[in-house]
Amino acid sequence: MLKRLLVAVRSRWSWRTRTSDLDDEIAFHLAEETEERRADGLPADEAVVAARRDFGNVTFVREAARDAWGWGPVERLLQDIRYGARALAAARGVSVVAVLLLTLAIGANSAIFSIVSGLLLRPLPVRAPEELVLLSDRVGRRTSWTNPIWEQLRDRRAAFDGTFAWSGTRLNLAPAGESDYVDGLWASGSMFDALGIRAALGRTLSERDDRRGLGPDGAVAVISHGFWQRRFAGSPTIIGRTLTVERVPFTIVGVTPPSFFGAEVGRAFDVAIPIAARPLVERDANVLDRRSSWWLRIMLRLKPGQTLEAAQAQLSAALPAIKEATEPTDWPKGRYLREGLGLGPAAQGASTLRQTYRHPLTVVMVVAALVLLIACGNLANLLMARAAARRAEMSLRVALGASRLRLARQLLIESALLAAAGVMGGLAVAKVGGPLLVSALSTTEEAVHLEAGLDWRSLVFTAAIGVLTVVLFGAAPALRATRVPPAEALRTQGRGGANRAYGRFGHALVVCQVALSLVLLVGAGLFLRTFSTLRHRDLGFTASPVLVTQVIAGSDLGPAERAAWAARVLDAARGVTGVTAAGLSVITPMGGSSWNNRVEVVGLPPPPEGAPLTYFNGITPDWLRTYGTRLVAGRDFTAADRTGAPPVALVNETFVRLLAGGRSPIGLEVREPHNGAVRRVVGYVQDAAYESLRDPPPPTLYMPFAQQEEVSRELVLSVRAHGSPAAIVRPLAKALQEVDPGASLTFRRLADKVDAALTQERLLALLSGAFGVLAVLLAGVGLYGITAHAVTQRRSEIAIRIALGAPTSRVVARMLVRVGALIGAGVAIGITLSVWAAPLVATLLVDLSPRDTATIAGATLL
Repeated sequence: MLKRLLVAVRSRWSWRTRTSDLDDEIAFHLAEETEERRADGLPADEAVVAARRDFGNVTFVREAARDAWGWGPVERLLQDIRYGARALAAARGVSVVAVLLLTLAIGANSAIFSIVSGLLLRPLPVRAPEELVLLSDRVGRRTSWTNPIWEQLRDRRAAFDGTFAWSGTRLNLAPAGESDYVDGLWASGSMFDALGIRAALGRTLSERDDRRGLGPDGAVAVISHGFWQRRFAGSPTIIGRTLTVERVPFTIVGVTPPSFFGAEVGRAFDVAIPIAARPLVERDANVLDRRSSWWLRIMLRLKPGQTLEAAQAQLSAALPAIKEATEPTDWPKGRYLREGLGLGPAAQGASTLRQTYRHPLTVVMVVAALVLLIACGNLANLLMARAAARRAEMSLRVALGASRLRLARQLLIESALLAAAGVMGGLAVAKVGGPLLVSALSTTEEAVHLEAGLDWRSLVFTAAIGVLTVVLFGAAPALRATRVPPAEALRTQGRGGANRAYGRFGHALVVCQVALSLVLLVGAGLFLRTFSTLRHRDLGFTASPVLVTQVIAGSDLGPAERAAWAARVLDAARGVTGVTAAGLSVITPMGGSSWNNRVEVVGLPPPPEGAPLTYFNGITPDWLRTYGTRLVAGRDFTAADRTGAPPVALVNETFVRLLAGGRSPIGLEVREPHNGAVRRVVGYVQDAAYESLRDPPPPTLYMPFAQQEEVSRELVLSVRAHGSPAAIVRPLAKALQEVDPGASLTFRRLADKVDAALTQERLLALLSGAFGVLAVLLAGVGLYGITAHAVTQRRSEIAIRIALGAPTSRVVARMLVRVGALIGAGVAIGITLSVWAAPLVATLLVDLSPRDTATIAGATLL
């Protein structure tokens, strides 16, 4: 085979010379034959004819010679391609429609696959990613760990080829005033070496930088390549310069390579600082010793030849010692690390985004694939109609000796040219659509970093789609078009059995299109209704007029000073013109953080094992009014509920139902088993969303902000604006800076936080709705095409019926009966498929059955 290919290539290089020599040789033989005939006494004209007759078909001789040179099949392929291109150019309208359909369908699939590839398939751009394993519990639920656990594993690093820990954070680079947050990374000193990352400039963090009290170079930082370009314009003198992080000077010691974004897919960092620097940044000397603060992710690198099972056995053997050294004193006996420690493959890195969007992306990929199938059905119908119109041509070519294989190849090449154009257009759509989808995943609260470019996986996937489309919409028309008798060319019209065969095939395609479009419409309806349900859900508070401000103290205040500072901040906010109410809290609803523990009602049986935890929040008087949360019974907190006063609490309606047995909670005492603290309930409030819109409000306990053990140097201040929250940002910032000139301020509308919580549902509703509408339009086009073809084929019959007196309405009704039958068959199949596939999307719905009758009825009506 290789020898023939080399012969063909060599022959191609000398193609013109060989062709010229062949023509000269043929002319020489014809001349000799002519001279011989003239010598036999034939006239000149008859001698030429006789010579050509004896020599044979000149064209056949040329083709036989080219086949012998090894280039004949390629030459015929090129001829078919040129002919196919001319045929498609002649049918310009059909070709443009086909390419547009394929561009949309292939582009949608490629764009979504680029997200899937970046999130689920692409390995980390590090050394030997297949050797990385992620630490979790044995059931795979917990992936965050405490610093004491990390230090225990770090000290046992001899069992592995490397260990490292990290945690994403937000770091403020502004010296004072409105904050300037960037994406930060707490990184262990071993992280970059374990991943095999070398600095593009300077050096990376080392283990000597990550010591308690910091290393010999003091507080150091490594910045990302993108941050270096954006903030410092790629200055080569960046090494050694000072970067102020949370008002702490850090020395920049290195810049990472452009491809490195960290070990967490979906999140990139701008500034990486050692874990040991956290006490310095947060002004908390004990932050690294807290055994109940779960914030680090941990990865390990297996040794060469070390199996995952062997590493797991070593980890399990060390578990008792780790538990003894790190167990919190206030945890119930037997609950700490009871699921053990487990290891899982981490070649694709860790990712909370992956856990969130794995199922939705799978659903969207299936939806896009169904749209592609519908588009292929349309194109098959289109090409079948075109093939039916070319039956006379095909018959003539068969009569002239063309094989059916040659005809099928010609039609498949035309389909392949359409598919190639569609693939090129689809790649252009994917190149634009991929980044747009990534930006749709990002929110004002958290930017998503995901490589959605066209890597080799995306290109292979798109090419495979192109081949698939040729098979799906090109094979059937090609095979059917070649089943034509030579006598067909003698007929004036290609009617009868061929058109009946085309009609049956076209009807089947339309039924499939209607069925698939109905499935997509049902899915779109379910996702749209879920989004609408969450969008209009009673949150238990009013988000639109509330502005949430994070206030970080500008100086190192002691615990005794912070309470007075917080009171001054609150008073300043209340005095701003346009502020109708203001309050401080520990937790912001929908803010992404939570505080929970077990709670018992004194005098009632404790909640059973596995019962929901109670969620906490510390709030000031007037906080409920700021949020518009209704007090159902009892009283709100007052200024008298402060340190030294009897501990009190408010609870919500879910707490009353689940823990108080539905009785009035006022006067009841609640106890926290982990520390024995007891509080008396003085009122209860309506349920309100805590950290998720999808989940029902959890049992919630509110305690007075002033009765906290210690006030943080980071305050969450919420103000209710009389008009737009944006209008009070400037006067509020001015008032707060008068209280604390060095304070760091971050302003966010509460409505933005609520919108960020709806990102997944909004994206699903948008994509499924768009695909559903496109599917219906495609099915409509297919239905129109098959009906128009049927009418065209029956024009003579229709004319005779009208001439014999048949009313126009009856003729139209006869045609619509066929249309109704196709729609009815498609709807029946579509409903069956929708009911069968319903459980696949059940977990993505809220307060809605996946077999919702109203949604299916609405989709059927459409």
